[in-house]
Amino acid sequence: MTAHPSAALSVALVLTLVGCGGGTTPPPAPGQARGTAPDLRGSRVVVLPFQQNLGVPGDLDAELAFALRDRTSDVAWVPEDEVLDILRRSPAVQAQTRGLPVGNFLVAQVDRVGDPLYGHLRRISGLVDAQGIVIPVLASVAPAGDVEGATPRVRVQAALVEPRTGRVLWYGVEESGDFSVDDPRALASAVERLAGSLLWYADD
Repeated sequence: MTAHPSAALSVALVLTLVGCGGGTTPPPAPGQARGTAPDLRGSRVVVLPFQQNLGVPGDLDAELAFALRDRTSDVAWVPEDEVLDILRRSPAVQAQTRGLPVGNFLVAQVDRVGDPLYGHLRRISGLVDAQGIVIPVLASVAPAGDVEGATPRVRVQAALVEPRTGRVLWYGVEESGDFSVDDPRALASAVERLAGSLLWYADD
């Protein structure tokens, strides 16, 4: 029996929403995380570049890489350069590290990523034999709000995805300390807090 076109479309829509976590639960507030990251010691974990930057000065990717390495040396962090080098030697593999479709993370809680993002992550992890992928989703300047004397802060958001299944293991949102956005300490403090949330078990 052939399914009615509208029924097939409804099923496809439901699967898409489930695959992308398409509920209405909003992402975490600053200083919060969804889920608890697993102990990554002994794992290979890809660290992708920030996918979006809205007005934050400085080398975001270098700062995050430093914060992660500084927090623990027990994880084999795989930087973008290593991924790109292997991709250049594997032209048949269609995957990218930048410009990934990460918008869903900014509007709702995502439990599992779907295609096309999932395909990129799965192929990247297969090339470098990684058990996890950190996706720095967004760096932005958070408004100061209504508090007198408050200054805008650097806000960073990132996800840890298990690339074999596409499951989002952890999603964190952190803001900088009380520094001017142009002060290098603002970005450094924001990514340090993000690294601390992800690597909660590691000593400072």
